[in-house]
Amino acid sequence: MKSASSLTVLLLSGGLAACSLAPEYKKPETVAAPQSYKEIDGWKPAQPSEEQARGKWWQAYGDAELNAMEEHIGAGNQSLQAAVARLQQARAQTRQVSSDLAPTVTTNPSATRGRTSTNSPRYPNGAEPTLNNFNIGLDVSYELDVFGRVRNAVSTAKAGQQASAADLATLDLSLHAELANDYFSLRSDDAQQLLLDHTVDDYEKSLKLTENLFNGGGTALIDVAQAQAQLETARTRAADIRLHRAQTEHAIAVLLGRNPSEFHLDAKPLAVTQAPPAIATGLPSALLERRPDVAGAERRVAAANAEIGVARAAYFPVFSLAGLFGYDSAQSSSWLKAPSRTWSFGPTAVLTLFDGGRRRALNEQAQAVYDEKVANYRGTVLTAYQEVEDNIAALVQLEKESNSQALAVKASGTALEQANYRYKGGLVTYLEVSTIENVALQAQLSAAAIQLRRMQASVLLVKALGGGWQATDDSGEAVAAK
Repeated sequence: MKSASSLTVLLLSGGLAACSLAPEYKKPETVAAPQSYKEIDGWKPAQPSEEQARGKWWQAYGDAELNAMEEHIGAGNQSLQAAVARLQQARAQTRQVSSDLAPTVTTNPSATRGRTSTNSPRYPNGAEPTLNNFNIGLDVSYELDVFGRVRNAVSTAKAGQQASAADLATLDLSLHAELANDYFSLRSDDAQQLLLDHTVDDYEKSLKLTENLFNGGGTALIDVAQAQAQLETARTRAADIRLHRAQTEHAIAVLLGRNPSEFHLDAKPLAVTQAPPAIATGLPSALLERRPDVAGAERRVAAANAEIGVARAAYFPVFSLAGLFGYDSAQSSSWLKAPSRTWSFGPTAVLTLFDGGRRRALNEQAQAVYDEKVANYRGTVLTAYQEVEDNIAALVQLEKESNSQALAVKASGTALEQANYRYKGGLVTYLEVSTIENVALQAQLSAAAIQLRRMQASVLLVKALGGGWQATDDSGEAVAAK
């Protein structure tokens, strides 16, 4: 009994001083962050007083209707609710794995009555064949985590939970950005619809004028046909814009978790003079701390690193302590008395001697998974830099396009005014007027499209910069080592 106690103390000491077979974790290196963004030339960064609120970045656009919808997307969007449920699953998985760090205690009380065959070779002559058995006890089992298998499994689960929290933040940011983009798309449709409706009115007047001239012998039938074709083409484009607006409105309804049949937004055209808000890009070196998808990819690397330790531990024995204490009696009157006590206690060890290469394959698999997660992490980092550069370039160039397009709209308007004077004076055919009208209409539609691209590029830049996300997990602790 003394030797058993000594062995127990030795195993307990080993468990307390247990080692971990996982490699020491270090965040994988990525491409070096540049001193500044490549496309920053010509960029007008926000001043500290102008920078949008970190948490509710959409408020920088100053649109009360957009703000109200952004506030409600979290409660209604079903994709976001599914992501919340996945995070809850990850939390439960962490608690489940962590429970292996504590002993398991079970009890199995029983009261039975049975009869032994008197013809059985094991039946003692003269004994009573019918017996009672009253049993109650506690079974205790505990795995000594000598080689860190359990602790590395817990580390894997915790890193997975943090990755799920980052995934939730990534989806939340994406949905808020998608809502803003859809909203600006709908408002651009409103602006184009207003323009096309006015154009249809103008073309109807032009057709009426041309018909009057034809009836008076002042123009040819081809001019009437040209004016009719131009009018119907404008009507077709106006109908197509109405279709796109309806579908965009339906998409917004689904994002908000609303039934499209019961959701409506009144028309409010997006002004071509509305400039996107100033956005502070910050330094490239800080980008990786502002993006939840980067944090999620890094946490998956950490989980894969800990999983290597779990796989390595399979080469070593599993030490456990098992204990039993209880009462066992044939009479209920003596069931819980001292002579009925029964107990056992002692360590066990299990070591796999041959498995046909299974453990080796598991270790190779764990290493390959780690290498995959590292590559995914580095790819996510590169994509993050690309998205920021893309949208900075878009905002810089689209501002130039907006300025030049405004001049084009003005020039085409002047040309159309002169063409109408010349046509009414009988100096030119309607073909010249029709051609310039098409140029003027296309110039105005292009200006509206450029304005939409500017607004959406600003939203995508906010998204690329991580929005209002902070580098913390769902429990408030740092997601990644800084």
